[in-house]
Amino acid sequence: MTLQTDNNMIWLVGTACVLVAALVIFYNYRRTKKTMDNIEQMLACADDARFLEKTFDESRMSALETKFAHFLTASAVSAKNVAAEKAKIETLISDISHQTKTPIANLLLYSELLQESELQDDIRANAEAIYAQTEKLRFLIDSLVKLSRLENGIITLAPKRALLLPMLYSIQRQLAPKAADKGLSLQLRDAESIAEVSAIFDEKWTAEAVCNLVDNAIKYTAQGGITISVTAYELFARIDIADTGIGIAEEEYTKIFSRFYRSQNAQDKEGVGIGLYLAREIVNGEGGYIKVSSSLGNGAVFSVLLPK
Repeated sequence: MTLQTDNNMIWLVGTACVLVAALVIFYNYRRTKKTMDNIEQMLACADDARFLEKTFDESRMSALETKFAHFLTASAVSAKNVAAEKAKIETLISDISHQTKTPIANLLLYSELLQESELQDDIRANAEAIYAQTEKLRFLIDSLVKLSRLENGIITLAPKRALLLPMLYSIQRQLAPKAADKGLSLQLRDAESIAEVSAIFDEKWTAEAVCNLVDNAIKYTAQGGITISVTAYELFARIDIADTGIGIAEEEYTKIFSRFYRSQNAQDKEGVGIGLYLAREIVNGEGGYIKVSSSLGNGAVFSVLLPK
């Protein structure tokens, strides 16, 4: 009888312990769920910019709400300051672009008029130098304005799926005369076979990036030519711009994409050292990247990889 009573007592105690444990687990679950629901609601309200503290007591939830409210207030102030700075930068960039456009256009016009006049050789050379340097200044200011707008988020890229061939045809037509003036060829290889190759890119800004690469190839190539080709992969489409120019040393591969960097082998060539930097910023902003393969004296291949 005593043994049976002891067994019953053990069973009751065990059952009670299980019930207490279950109640504790259930209570902790409900409390955790309530806390997570409150945090989720706080985040949802924060997304809509309508978060307000609701609990005013000594609980941890109240302390969390207070800290969260302070964080959101600081973030809102910071975002407002960033927006104000961007607005100032945009205004400054617009002012610089507007204020310099007319003087530069006038300098180009007057230097052209001088070149058309009957001048002594030395004066004509000076007029041509003025025109060339003014054109260089115009290109520099235009590039800096574009770069500043990209870096400050004033201009945003809008990548979408499109065929590559129409853009490449346009670039070839645009730059073929410049290549021909130097006695160079500018070819688009296997155009028919790449007619259906597409990628996700912003057509206007990607054209700007590829134009910069082709223009660089023309600058640094004295004989031979430039070839544009496309290779399609599963995840990327690759545009190669290959030239027969002076080439690039391997130790300069990373340096050439820095702002205003000019290679020692290119000091006698025109340029301001911003084209490659701008091209990389554009392509990186689209989720792609640029790589280079070259060696001194053996030309270079710049590859633009765009996501498919």
